[in-house]
Amino acid sequence: MLFQNKVVWITGASSGIGEAMAYEFSKMGAKLILSARREDRLAEVRNKCINPRDVFVLPMDMTEIDLIPHKRRQAREVFGSIDILVHNAGISQRSLSAETDLSVDRKIMEVNFFSIIALTKEILPLMIERKEGQIAVVSSVTGFVGTPLRTAYAASKHALQGYFDALRAEVHDHGIAVTMICPGFIQTPISTSALTADGSQYKIMDQAQENGMSVQKCARKSVKAIARKKREIYIGGKEILAIYIKRWLPGLAASIVRKIKST
Repeated sequence: MLFQNKVVWITGASSGIGEAMAYEFSKMGAKLILSARREDRLAEVRNKCINPRDVFVLPMDMTEIDLIPHKRRQAREVFGSIDILVHNAGISQRSLSAETDLSVDRKIMEVNFFSIIALTKEILPLMIERKEGQIAVVSSVTGFVGTPLRTAYAASKHALQGYFDALRAEVHDHGIAVTMICPGFIQTPISTSALTADGSQYKIMDQAQENGMSVQKCARKSVKAIARKKREIYIGGKEILAIYIKRWLPGLAASIVRKIKST
């Protein structure tokens, strides 16, 4: 019971990695606050947890940044503290940059970056005051290697990597850990809800996503990394090699990326 009585707040908890992580944390004794837009789905996730009485459903639209302080107050009223904040909410993209309306780029950045920063700023002072806490952020391999059809998505994930690398150094002496979780291809519905050039949903499951690692295995690895307070973890199949190729052989990485289907 690694997380016995620890309070874990998970955003994007209604499906995919967030949902699977909720079940893993629940198995390990955590008290959960689950957030996403769909309250009905959150209720279903709560009822599948080991002890639903230790799970609080807190509906939340990450685009409504002005409401985040209110949501933080609601969260604190339930269990009194937030020990671990898991940023999992996010939205992907499937469109060429030249064809994508700027409003779509802005929406992706608002959800994937600014809303996460806004919620972090609400929770961080509480952790600093207590001299303990942990922030876990679900980023992506795309946070290191940008690929076609994902320009704004790649930008948002690169931004998360930079922000939380810097934040980790700032809060180290306050006893606060920062863990970056960087998945590759995981069997989640992220591609089906990805935004296209006009902001509509893509509604297609990518083949690479469909053939990727199971979401349950990804969640187990993610929660284990959080338990060990790892700085960063890459999760997936051979696609995570792209991170190392980009680091050591950038020319080769650029050549590989150019060959990825972009239409």
